[in-house]
Amino acid sequence: MKKQEKDNIKIETPAQENNQEPEASGVNGVGEEIPNLEPTTPNYLQIDAEIKRLNQCLEEKIKEAETNYNKFLRTCADLENYKKRVEKEKGELISFSNERLIKELIPVVDNLERAVGHIEDESDLSAIQDGIKLILDNLLAVLKKFGIGVVSAMGAKFDPAKHEAVNQEETSECEPGTVVKEFHKCYYLNGRLLRPAMVVISKLPETLPEMEEAPGRQD
Repeated sequence: MKKQEKDNIKIETPAQENNQEPEASGVNGVGEEIPNLEPTTPNYLQIDAEIKRLNQCLEEKIKEAETNYNKFLRTCADLENYKKRVEKEKGELISFSNERLIKELIPVVDNLERAVGHIEDESDLSAIQDGIKLILDNLLAVLKKFGIGVVSAMGAKFDPAKHEAVNQEETSECEPGTVVKEFHKCYYLNGRLLRPAMVVISKLPETLPEMEEAPGRQD
């Protein structure tokens, strides 16, 4: 009787162990905590709100980019118009830059025409000379008004920076390299050389004159 009861116990015990189901969470048989495997539900409302915010930001940036692009196109057009206007003004400035000078010279031309007409009827050379000198002074005054200066080189030391020597002349009356003749004068515009003077400079004679014999000298 006792032996049969022991066999029954041995048969029933494994069956009971196999029929046990593990718990979803809690502590397992060895004392370890079992994690909760239940899936989490995503928050679709937050995702939808974030997508709407990003779309709104994208639309604002697109509008801003279009505005900046239109400003860029207008700026390019304004710059192109400015270049054309400057080129036109530059051309007009070059074409009419001497307008004021010409207006001042026209009366001088009128005086020269009157002098030519006066020469035909006048036999007094001194009057003609005075008239021409008056016109020359008038012309020089106009040139001076526009910053043009006239400098004579006569008697000055030759300076290659402002003199152009076309010939040399032997003379012992002045130092070598002195201007003894002047074909035209030196002109300046506000201190800058416009035209050098065309001159002839002096040099020492190649042969000295023979010395006169002293009185009482014997050969």
